[in-house]
Amino acid sequence: MFDSSEPERARLPQEWTDRLDDFQKIMFLKCLRPDKVTNAMQDFVANNLGQKFIEPQTADLHLVFRDSSAITPLIFVLSVGTDPAADLYKFAEEMKFSKRLNTISLGQGQGPRAEAMMRAAMEKGQWVFFQNCHLSPSWMPTLERLVEQVDPDHVHKDFRLWLTSMPSPQFPVMILQNGSKMTVEPPRGIKANLLRSYITLNDDFLSSCTGKTDEFKHLLFSLCLFHAVLLERRKFGPLGFNIPYEFTDGDLRICMSQLRMFLMEYTEIAYKVLKYTAGEINYGGRVTDDWDRRCVMNILDDFYAAKVLDSNFCYDQSQIYHQLPPTSEHQAYLAYVRGLPINDTPEIFGLHDNANITFAQNETYRTMKDLLDLQPKTATAGENRDLAIEKLANDVLSRVPKPIPLALVMEKYPVMYEQSMNTVLTQEIIRYNKLLNVIHTSLQELLKAMKGLVVLSQALEEMSKSLFNNAVPIMWSKAAYPSLKPLASWVADLIQRVEFVQGWVDNGIPNIFWISGFFFPQAFLTGTLQNFARKHVISIDSVSFGFQVLKQSMKELTAAPADGCYIRGLFVEGARWDNATHVLGESRAKELFTDMPVIWLQPEQNRQVPTSGIYMCPVYKTLTRAGTLSTTGHSTNFVFTIEIPSSKTQQYWIKRGVALICALNY
Repeated sequence: MFDSSEPERARLPQEWTDRLDDFQKIMFLKCLRPDKVTNAMQDFVANNLGQKFIEPQTADLHLVFRDSSAITPLIFVLSVGTDPAADLYKFAEEMKFSKRLNTISLGQGQGPRAEAMMRAAMEKGQWVFFQNCHLSPSWMPTLERLVEQVDPDHVHKDFRLWLTSMPSPQFPVMILQNGSKMTVEPPRGIKANLLRSYITLNDDFLSSCTGKTDEFKHLLFSLCLFHAVLLERRKFGPLGFNIPYEFTDGDLRICMSQLRMFLMEYTEIAYKVLKYTAGEINYGGRVTDDWDRRCVMNILDDFYAAKVLDSNFCYDQSQIYHQLPPTSEHQAYLAYVRGLPINDTPEIFGLHDNANITFAQNETYRTMKDLLDLQPKTATAGENRDLAIEKLANDVLSRVPKPIPLALVMEKYPVMYEQSMNTVLTQEIIRYNKLLNVIHTSLQELLKAMKGLVVLSQALEEMSKSLFNNAVPIMWSKAAYPSLKPLASWVADLIQRVEFVQGWVDNGIPNIFWISGFFFPQAFLTGTLQNFARKHVISIDSVSFGFQVLKQSMKELTAAPADGCYIRGLFVEGARWDNATHVLGESRAKELFTDMPVIWLQPEQNRQVPTSGIYMCPVYKTLTRAGTLSTTGHSTNFVFTIEIPSSKTQQYWIKRGVALICALNY
């Protein structure tokens, strides 16, 4: 059962099958394979309530409109990444109201215009559509007054008020209570996204590209699938994208219009133009991270290409997602999409099966947390909270080292032109000492406050809560390096880091540097380049790193290299290092992270970057990958890029989301 690809459907031993009902089997599954609990819940609901309760549902505006009246506002409650405007415009056309629909997007200074528009519409029997009410909180009391003043005897019977808003405390409660509410959530899964895209199309649109109808149908399906893949990649967290971008249906619609326009304008299909407008402008305009842009463009290469014009083309090896014959009409596309599986396999995203484990585990734990929050709260006996905090504070205080004496270090390692590492060491000690001082001072203050010797401030109270919850106090994390570890692991990691720095002070420059132990690794990398440039009397601007993944173990490397340095402590996510073939290889099942061997950073002058046989792999401090630009001009998370030998193409590993990580979250 543990190794099964579908453990939720695996047969238990006869004794367990007889003793456990379907719900108890889910509890049993949670112990062995928590990543498959959500799938088991889906099966449970489908078997007991029906398949329709796990299928994506779309709001039917005809039904909502039929139950509405001139005095009943119709409210779209939005969630991130949704926009019901297109659905409403289409519905207005069907109801012959497109010329009598007045739209305004609320914001600063739009209040008086919106009020005048609504008063005119009430007299003439028109529809008004106020978008993004949450962006105009100051005008909401006026809107509430206007809705209250609508007189059912004098208002035109055709008048309708349509509103869209994100959940907001400023939105009038009276309007919510009296209105018809529709939740608009982004569909989950490729099937639901494709269905949402195609349900708004028709045969007229599919055959509207005169002379290139077949190509248009194939590329349109490819574009819709690309849109679905981008949206669903976000669920895999940093493996999908460093930042979860809010791509919308508007991005897809403008790409559809451009696809049709460019096919009709050019004799040959202008793939370069299509890729640029979609990847760099429409979708790429939202992308702020360079590595994410690289990922988007590489994914787009699979969908905007000549190969997708083949009616037998498949987008994945399992042949689940494939092109339809060019004679297919709108209903054939809908039937095909409805026949797709609800749960996506990572294969269509170019990811390894392990990607599903992290996502599914997080989803299970989130669901369990929600279920626990809904349970009635009862008091339970346990260890006294204050005693537990006091015990933990004393334990941390006794284990965390005292600050390193800086004066002695500067005397032993003075600033030298020939050795930049002395400056790097001094800067690291200054940073670590600041953190160690904060920890010792705050813990001593907390212990005094718990004894009643000093006032318990808000900051100390927050700190005590964090200690009790095994979380790193905000007071410490502000003075610390980026880390996702819980408190116990964080303290152990800090002790190791200080030991690494202390070992450097006591024993001289290490043969192998633990890159994960640096507070600011970019300074160490610059220092290495600076040493090389000064040694050979060349400009540092012309020097860059070459990379060699070593076959020797740490114990075999007894001396530092003549130029450059050895580094250790990196982990590979999304792949593994294959020691047998000495290249990047596929991850093993259920193995999410693997150790990277020692890497030799070799400074070279005017180095040419290889064009093949390598993967340009980003290195990050933590698993979140996303960072912000600090005052030094460096990212708070991204460190630098390493060229890793590979027998596969760059595109393959880019879609896999492969990266090197300095520190894990445990």
